[in-house]
Amino acid sequence: MWRIGRLARMTGVSERTLRYYDRIGLLPPAAVSRATGYRWYGAAELTRLERIRGLQRLGLSLRQIEEAVDAPEPRLRELLDTTVDHLRRDIATMTAALAAAEDRLAVAAAILPQEALVGERRLRVHRIRVGHPSELAAVCGEAPEALLTWLTGDPDGGFAAAFATRTGGEALTLPPRRVVRAVVPPGTGLVPAGRELFAWLGRQRLAVAGPTLEERLVDEDGAGVTVLEIPVR
Repeated sequence: MWRIGRLARMTGVSERTLRYYDRIGLLPPAAVSRATGYRWYGAAELTRLERIRGLQRLGLSLRQIEEAVDAPEPRLRELLDTTVDHLRRDIATMTAALAAAEDRLAVAAAILPQEALVGERRLRVHRIRVGHPSELAAVCGEAPEALLTWLTGDPDGGFAAAFATRTGGEALTLPPRRVVRAVVPPGTGLVPAGRELFAWLGRQRLAVAGPTLEERLVDEDGAGVTVLEIPVR
């Protein structure tokens, strides 16, 4: 029989961890001295501890290990199937995060694009055609709450656009869609932000799947922010 310190040195598991395993019922000691409170462990506990550590290396959580440590092989395989699915999702998420971070390091940019799924949007709009984004302010007059442009990159020979209106105009419905969205930081022009966003789409190999939506949002204090949103596929 070994005391807890000896078992810890033998296995590389800390005494604190062994006490925790005892507290949750995962690895009770073979005996506890009434006089001293010392925990004593034998070969059976050592074997069980090594199985626990092996299950941890397979990616199982402590909760799953509590169920799996004494379970028959078919149940263990079920738990491993679930764990593999979770690990694959985690790897995919981390891989995407790594790619995004590397892209941000490689290319100086003011915006931080995010992908999202959005629902249907209904607007009333006036359609226009301009030769360059700089003409939009003059054509639309006072900054509209929402502006749509049928662009896939820098304009070449003019492009179609539409701005939201509260009266008149025609009904336009934007269907549920996958979008890339970016909030334009203060001090960043909309045209440079739009170019950055299109360039980002190109690096991610995403194709534009509809009109770009430029929306100005204002809070109760009158502070405003502009959001760019591009449907993609």
